Amino acid sequence: MTTTKRTVYHGTTEEVPLPIVNAGRDNLDFGKGFYVTDIRQQAIRWAKIRSATTTSKSAILNTYSIDFDEIVRKFQYKQFEFYDEEWLQFIVDCRMGKKVWRRYGIIEGGVANDRVIDTIEAYMAGQIEKDKALRELAKHQPNNQICILKQEIIDKYFHFVKSSTVK
Repeated sequence: MTTTKRTVYHGTTEEVPLPIVNAGRDNLDFGKGFYVTDIRQQAIRWAKIRSATTTSKSAILNTYSIDFDEIVRKFQYKQFEFYDEEWLQFIVDCRMGKKVWRRYGIIEGGVANDRVIDTIEAYMAGQIEKDKALRELAKHQPNNQICILKQEIIDKYFHFVKSSTVK
């Protein structure tokens, strides 16, 4: 049986041929994992942001090929297609330090980025109700992030293609 290869990107200031899942920060959108996207421009933007905040480091785009169907068959996969109530609660729980992501090997969905973060933070602070937060979130089309939470996925199904400096 053939598997679907999927090209994904990681934007940063280093070449990352062998990603490490546990090296990430705590309390991110989908937990402590290695984050990639299938949206090239999104990864380039993130690399440029990282480069701008790190002295004398270039923006680097790392490209990978992953055996996506195989990963989904062998590991718990969670996908959020919309900025909806389930996504909002998951993001809030993760950002509050709850480890709701632990049961998954891979999670995919929208990023809590600068387009929606004010809404999320206002909701978390109790400044707006959930219904208002959901109405605000519904105005935005989610971009995409994929969080790899199990090192075995990286080791067996992730294939480094190349890294390149982006301007």
